[in-house]
Amino acid sequence: MRKTIKTMVLLTVLLTVLSCTTHYTVSQVERTRLLIDQKYDKPMTDDMSNFITPFKAKVDELMSPVLGKAAHPLQSYRPESPLSNLMADMFVWAGKLYDEKPDFGIYNMGGIRASLAQGDITIGDVFEVAPFENKICFITLSGEKVKELMEQICYRKGEGISREVHITATPDGKLINATIGGKEIDPNAKYRIVTVDYVSHGNDRMTAFKSGTERRELTDDGDLAREVLMKFIKEKTANGQMVESQVEGRYTVEE
Repeated sequence: MRKTIKTMVLLTVLLTVLSCTTHYTVSQVERTRLLIDQKYDKPMTDDMSNFITPFKAKVDELMSPVLGKAAHPLQSYRPESPLSNLMADMFVWAGKLYDEKPDFGIYNMGGIRASLAQGDITIGDVFEVAPFENKICFITLSGEKVKELMEQICYRKGEGISREVHITATPDGKLINATIGGKEIDPNAKYRIVTVDYVSHGNDRMTAFKSGTERRELTDDGDLAREVLMKFIKEKTANGQMVESQVEGRYTVEE
């Protein structure tokens, strides 16, 4: 899987470089599903190598700058992990960039495609963690729908949840209790949530989001999840801090 993600990143950057360094321009874009299997793991041919080599230096130049440092390895796994906690917290942090004050953040596990090793974090590392064109989105749910969302997160055995959220669930994925900011969820209240646009439309089985109101879906390329993560890391670095996150018991499993 990690090799597949690296291939996606390379293709994305390579297309950008091609459009900037040759006389060719993009006239049309079409999309289709392509199965990535062992067929694409064959050794690189001379023709392939000759084609890619002129652009490798440029790709390395774009991907190699160091944004900051990770204090320890950051991995993603269910029901709760250091990296999924970080991504959800990072989105809540980003509220200040958009004059928003979210009550909590949700980041889908499926959108996290790599881990961060201890030490230098490069632009390329961030592309591997968040390779998709997902943008940050703010949306409002009623307390009733927030409880439904928590039930759906339990059914999926965990997603990235920010530190404001505490969930207790059974081993088979049923919600026992959930709090926001240390308080029980008020079914009549409204909660502002920050997540990725993909999830905000009810994908990854978090269908409670389909009932959302006051949707603010950012559209600029600078609002991609990976761009927001880069801003977060840069601020940490500017403040003399490393990037770190721990498992804190945000999602607890009880018999």
